[in-house]
Order: sequence, then C-alpha cells, then structure tokens
Amino acid sequence: MPAKRQPARRTAVKPRKPSARSHPARRVKIPKKAGPLHARLGAKLALVAVSHLDTHTDLLQSRKDAAILRATHKGCPTCKGNGQIFTKGKDGSFTGSKPCPAKPTKQRASRWEVYKASRFGADKNTGLVGWACPCGKKEKPRYRDARLATKALRAHEKKKHGGQTVGGAWYAQTADAAQTAPTPQQQPAVSKVVTDSGMTDEQWIKQNKSLHPGKAIAQGLCWMCASERKLHGAFGGQQIVAICPECKGTGKAPTAA
Repeated sequence: MPAKRQPARRTAVKPRKPSARSHPARRVKIPKKAGPLHARLGAKLALVAVSHLDTHTDLLQSRKDAAILRATHKGCPTCKGNGQIFTKGKDGSFTGSKPCPAKPTKQRASRWEVYKASRFGADKNTGLVGWACPCGKKEKPRYRDARLATKALRAHEKKKHGGQTVGGAWYAQTADAAQTAPTPQQQPAVSKVVTDSGMTDEQWIKQNKSLHPGKAIAQGLCWMCASERKLHGAFGGQQIVAICPECKGTGKAPTAA
C-alpha cells in the first residue's frame, strides 16, 4: 500500500501595511516602445497635469468659501471682515482658528462678487492658511482652517522626516495684510554711520546673517535680518548700519506671511 503524502506546510502570510497611494494618473506607466519620443513626453505631461487638477480644484473651492465669508461678514467688528478668527499665543505665533461667533452682516453674496474676489486681487488668499517647515518646504495659504493645514504639515513630516515633528508651523493671511500688501517698500533709514570699524567693506557686509525664508517663517523670525533687527551696508565709501525695512527693527516675522 503506497504511503500517504503529507500536505505541504503553509507559512502564515504577514499582513501588508497600508501605504499611502498616489494619484491614479501617477500610477499609469507608459511603455518605452509605445510610440515616438515626443508622443511619450506629451503623454507624461498630460498625466502630471491631471494629477495636479484635484489640488487646483480644491484651492479654487477654498478661495470661494473664504470669499463668501468675507462678503457675508463685511464690516464685522468681531472678525474684521475675515469670517473667522485666528488665535495667537503669547509669542505672537498662530495657535488655531475658529468661526466668527457674530451674526453675518449680509445673508447672501452675489456670484460675480465671489468669483471676482476668489480669482483676482491681492486678497484672493485672505482667510486661508498655509504651512512652513524648517527644512525649507512650505505651502502657500490654500487651506480653510488650521486643522487642515496641520494635517498637511504632519503628512510632510511623515514623508520627509519619518513622522517626527521638527518644529514646523502654519501661517495665515488676514484682511489687514491684504490691504497693506500693495504698499511699496520704503527705503531703510540710516541709523548710524561707522568710520572707525577697522574692517573692509566686504568684511563689514558679511556681518549680515542669512536665514532661509521657510525656516524664518516657521521660527517666527524676520527672513531679511534673521532677527538681528539691523543690516550692515557700505555705500559711497561709508559703512552704515540701517534698520531692517521688513520687520521695522523688531526682528520678528510679520503677522501674516
């Protein structure tokens, strides 16, 4: 009688960890022999454009929502026409956002007014929130509130920094910043002329500290003077110390970036 065959031993299959899936358009592979080179390049560009279409659509919708809030809360003394209130900590940095508790001044906003406010002008991003990481990566204001901006910042930290927080922060654009944005930058006032520094002009100018704008925003510092509150310069054979025109001598970043 032939011996019975023993069934093969089955090993337990380890469950796969769920991974963040990319956009479906980015998962399409174009064969190298699918056609001429210009056709393959055109197909790749089309797939890249499609993958960014969802992000652009979300940005436009966020701008429209912010424009509706500004139109219905125009002249509101509580939120100053912003539609929501951005809270700040003791150091002046943003800590969160919340809807305006006051009653709207208008019940409806015209479609043309919303379209114009969300597409044109310096205040099209007013009321939106962006984030900045000390590594230099930052995203312009495109989120409706601080919760969504923080979620995007955590996704960046998970992708680039292994999920560890490295001190990133989010920033917002308010109505006051949009009104003062078109104002031309004034020349810095000379606060002191130094004649006996004992340095050459190059050594004198090298005293200026440089800091990446993304890192400066995340740390709440002025990106131009790196919190030194002054700038060293040389002109016409004279070495001067001028007040920083960006922070006006405070060394801190503006309230809205």
